[in-house]
Amino acid sequence: MSERWGRDLRLLDSLERQNDRKRGFDLRIVRRKETDALDLEAVSGAENLKQALLMRLLTPLGELAVLGHPGYGSRLFELIGEGNTQANRNRAKVFILQALQAEPRIEKILSVSVTQNRGNPAGMDIDIWLVPIDSEMPENLVFPFFLEGV
Repeated sequence: MSERWGRDLRLLDSLERQNDRKRGFDLRIVRRKETDALDLEAVSGAENLKQALLMRLLTPLGELAVLGHPGYGSRLFELIGEGNTQANRNRAKVFILQALQAEPRIEKILSVSVTQNRGNPAGMDIDIWLVPIDSEMPENLVFPFFLEGV
């Protein structure tokens, strides 16, 4: 089952603290136990699926058009600098649903909720429940999104 979710290079230190991401300096390294040599760290299974979804949501739609992927990404970046209103949280939900519908590893989207972050008035908490392909078990993806820019 998880083979279909893929294997990729690890780009995020933590799926919960993705806002600490440093674009352009994303690759992680690990020391191989067998040889003590350094190598690029990989991620697979459910963790890779979650990383892939976060990367899709955090990438501005159209940013990868020059590489042949004009539909990759989301419109969440359009909300940066806007107020954290119910209307903008509803827009965020629509943008998230649009991006998730383009992801081939998702069988079904169960729910998406966007609420105001209690600790940061410029933050939104995004909670996604979905069923990946080749699975009957739902996966949960929770992450903050900040309207104050990068």
